[in-house]
Amino acid sequence: MEQKKQNPTAEDETQTISRRIQRISLHITPIPRPLHDHDSNLGLLPCATREKLVVETEKLSVYMRGKYRDIQEKIYEYFNARPELQTPVEISKDEHRELCWRQMNGLIREAGIRPLKYVVEEPAKYFAIAEAVGAVDISLGIKLGVQYSLWGGSVMNLGTKKHKDKYSEKIDSLEYPGCFAMTELHHGNLFHLYYFANEMRFLAEKCVASIFMELSESSNVQGIQTVATFDPITDDFTINTPNDGAIKWWIGNAAVHGKFASVFAKLMLPTHDAKGVSDMGVHAFIVPLRDFKTHQVLPGIEIHDCGHKVGLNGVDNGALRFTSVRIPRDNLLNRFGDVSRDGKYTSSLPTINKRFAATLGELVGGRVGLAYSSVGVLKIASTIAIRYSLLRQQFGPPKQPEISILDYQSQQHKLMPMLASTYAFHFATVNLVKIYSQMKMTHDEQLVGEVHALSAGIKAYVTSYTAKSLSVCREACGGHGYAAVNRFGSLRNDHDIFQTFEGDNTVAADLLKQYKEKFQGGTLSVTWNYLRESMTTYLSQPNPVTSRWEGVEHLRDPKFQLDAFRYRTSRLLQSAAVRLRKHSKTLGGFGAWNRCLNHLLTLAESHIESVILEKFIEAVEKCPDASSRAALKLVCDLYALHRIWNDIGTYRNVDYVAPNKAKAIHKLKDHLSFQVRNIAKELVDSFDLPDHVTRAPIAMQSEAYAQYTQHVGF
Repeated sequence: MEQKKQNPTAEDETQTISRRIQRISLHITPIPRPLHDHDSNLGLLPCATREKLVVETEKLSVYMRGKYRDIQEKIYEYFNARPELQTPVEISKDEHRELCWRQMNGLIREAGIRPLKYVVEEPAKYFAIAEAVGAVDISLGIKLGVQYSLWGGSVMNLGTKKHKDKYSEKIDSLEYPGCFAMTELHHGNLFHLYYFANEMRFLAEKCVASIFMELSESSNVQGIQTVATFDPITDDFTINTPNDGAIKWWIGNAAVHGKFASVFAKLMLPTHDAKGVSDMGVHAFIVPLRDFKTHQVLPGIEIHDCGHKVGLNGVDNGALRFTSVRIPRDNLLNRFGDVSRDGKYTSSLPTINKRFAATLGELVGGRVGLAYSSVGVLKIASTIAIRYSLLRQQFGPPKQPEISILDYQSQQHKLMPMLASTYAFHFATVNLVKIYSQMKMTHDEQLVGEVHALSAGIKAYVTSYTAKSLSVCREACGGHGYAAVNRFGSLRNDHDIFQTFEGDNTVAADLLKQYKEKFQGGTLSVTWNYLRESMTTYLSQPNPVTSRWEGVEHLRDPKFQLDAFRYRTSRLLQSAAVRLRKHSKTLGGFGAWNRCLNHLLTLAESHIESVILEKFIEAVEKCPDASSRAALKLVCDLYALHRIWNDIGTYRNVDYVAPNKAKAIHKLKDHLSFQVRNIAKELVDSFDLPDHVTRAPIAMQSEAYAQYTQHVGF
């Protein structure tokens, strides 16, 4: 007998493995049992006895994913059929870069996905492609964005017919892989720098009189130091990096694969005065980087690898330095400014700042895409965490089978508001893409301004929320969430930089622009009078009767919810304007802004939450299927009341919500979390992410733990 234990037979090993799997299965397979009276003592199970909404997943999914579902399915199916192109859990930087390049080649040349034309003609379809590709591997999604949205988009949006004819087809086919070289070592993300300076200048001129006047004299547009000097004798430009601070940094596709770059540089024209050159502002230039036959770096160009990163190691980021690199005059992307053969500069826009604003206006799609893709990451993480929480069982009533951990109130409070937010963000970013598409088609100035402000705010808000939620999801899955194979680590690391890409939130300043149409100069009191008149509904004293209403019908009324969100924003806007005026007297313009910065960021966040809720309410009302509409209404109410409760102190301080109403909001929020838990499976299933896309063993819809144990060698 002792001998048998020391040398187990194959049959013994099979039985041992079978017993282990059976024991593990008991944790995840619910055992049907009757409900007993004492179950209600848990405060958990009564929610299961309430009437459950019937959700038709297919109908809700069709409404969520819209008309681009087919092309996303095509992408998913292609990679599912090519297991050698799926990113393994453990992979080195260099291997990941080459795999990412093979993935993109397969997508373009085998699957026949050609994204470039959609960047300009049908942006919603391009963003749907990017979301699906990012679900396969976020590095692949970013590399695709560099190639088509940034490098390709700069040629298509900033170039003219000659550039499109020469480059577009070869960019689309990957014959011309390229880079987008804007960011410099000393000047970070120029999108952020420009918009921050521009908003400050606007406040100086239109909002708070002379508060920021000293800041309006300078501009971060001048921050780019790379120069492109025109030589009328040779009819070409010379690109130079004048110092180490001007080295182009974090340039995607540069370290390994890129053959071209859109290089942003100051256009310098020779003059006959003492200066010798005239600065015409920042323009974009097509600069070849590598020889097409040998792939060797061309003379005058230095490329260095930025190295291993926290995440996104499938993207080959590099640093670029230019030393007397000559390019033809035709390589100037000349939609907004051109140089003739004799060195004369012409532009339809009169100033450097207007030209640069127009240039960046054509490239704001990158920010829109990041917001949209960030929601895609949140969908994956939510799906993994919620499916695991439905399967995993832990403890329960005495002498009864264990219950799902999603039946615990603490787990619901972590995951159900997050699921509601995921739905809210989905509809908000779908609306953002819609407005952006209209802007691209019409070039309407009002839409341009709306897209700038909205994309900045939603991108900042959504990426920040997703980054935090990835950690919440990991923690909600306990030790199994820490296993790399279950993806939370890679999702968190790869997504983290989304908060930095394309700059920070500038919506607070944009909100103060609302004074513009009525403000005619003078003191801030003029602006304040307009603000008070135009927002009477929200800034007037709270109705003492309404503040005490606590009925469910009232609390679930979209008008109450939206009014509450907008009231908070109006109060913050009012107090921000007053504080800026007060502090400017003693601290000056910049000091006042810096002193109020946290206040302004809270204002921006409040405004964006109002926009998100408004679009969610609209989406609920437009949903054609009754069962889907009822589910979305439940989720929307949870989103709204959870946000109101999170900031209940603000509402209580101004008596917008009386104590009894605050308690009713908290109670209803908990109840809605229970109800959303009852349809949580259907809600995540409606994201329509198959197992081969989520790829986390703990999120598999069948035999989850069997696959998980096999992964580690059982």
